[in-house]
Amino acid sequence: MNKTPDIVKYIQTHPLTEINYAFQKSISYSQFSTFTGCPLKWQLQYREGLDTYQSTINTIFGTAIHEAIQHYLTTMYDVSTVAADNIDLEEYFEDRFRTIYMDVYNKNNKTHISNAVEMREFFDDGIAILNTFKKKKGQYFNKKGWHLVKCELPLILIPNNKISNLYYKGYLDLVLYNENTKTFRIIDIKTSTKGWDAKTKKDELKQFQLIIYKHYFSKLYNIPEDEIEVEFFIVKRKIWENSDYPQSRIQEFAPPSGKIKVKKAMTAFSNFIEQCFNTDGSFKDTNHPFIPSKNCQYCPFNDKKDLCPK
Repeated sequence: MNKTPDIVKYIQTHPLTEINYAFQKSISYSQFSTFTGCPLKWQLQYREGLDTYQSTINTIFGTAIHEAIQHYLTTMYDVSTVAADNIDLEEYFEDRFRTIYMDVYNKNNKTHISNAVEMREFFDDGIAILNTFKKKKGQYFNKKGWHLVKCELPLILIPNNKISNLYYKGYLDLVLYNENTKTFRIIDIKTSTKGWDAKTKKDELKQFQLIIYKHYFSKLYNIPEDEIEVEFFIVKRKIWENSDYPQSRIQEFAPPSGKIKVKKAMTAFSNFIEQCFNTDGSFKDTNHPFIPSKNCQYCPFNDKKDLCPK
């Protein structure tokens, strides 16, 4: 096993900032994304505390796939590829899929959110993804010169020095370090039904997630931004059966993340903070506007006329 570089050891052992939720608030990319999509939804969900989030079969599936891939890669980098290949990944995924579903079932007053037919379909899709991942892992992950920094690496820091009680908190799915090029690679794993099309890839709000991660990872560990690469690792549940071109269940997308893009993303994120929070970290007493979009049909407030004008 290769010797772990000092910078990797430092990040792995770097003490985390503790957040005291009694008087400190945390924000995340999810809050920013919600506010950008519809400020009123953010107001109702986060400021007013009317959080009606409910897990779905898609979120359960996504978590189980994340954990299975992360488990394999952790074993591959920290132990050996042989040890990783010896993992019964199908059994591991099935266990996590069932366990996470039952946790949701119990929290949902023992009410099912899916059925046996749908769960079987999602399970089979997961096995197909993992089989493709194991078969083609060498195309995406190389051990030569590479080190696993951490899966689910926390990022906790103060994003605005004028608001000391407000913390940014996020988790990086996968962080790798290349000792030859002295560069880091931040990877966010996404599950998708049929992958990302050109329009989805051009969605700046989606791109901003990894750009924010890059900026704060740089800030937290004093690493130049040009030494950090970012990438979405997209796994597809379905593939186009009648496509004229070979289809894969794995798709990679590296969004543009140069200085101009970072500045644009962080300006938008800073504006979100300034519009929503006072200098003591409390919420601003501002009525935020409703912005209609195609996503309204999925909003938990779309049928509550007393809360949303739609």
